[in-house]
Amino acid sequence: MSSKALKKEIESRIVRIKMTDGSMVNGQVNILREPGHDRLSDLVVNNNEPFLVVFDATFYDGKMDNPVKHKTIFINKRHIVFAYPNEDQK
Repeated sequence: MSSKALKKEIESRIVRIKMTDGSMVNGQVNILREPGHDRLSDLVVNNNEPFLVVFDATFYDGKMDNPVKHKTIFINKRHIVFAYPNEDQK
């Protein structure tokens, strides 16, 4: 299979996510991950995938001390309290 066949269009958005345990994740998501989706809310409520993929992520525990950086985090959507995009984006 050629590398062109494996390429997928990416349009990233910076997001902030609050988890049920009080932790927070800041990072980027590809809003074009699923065809026909172009908003963060589309990704979060989509039942086709149980996980939200966040890249260039920073994880904060409940106290927001000692953030941990990760290349990629897979978040179980059942544990998301709320998620919102960074307002300073296009």
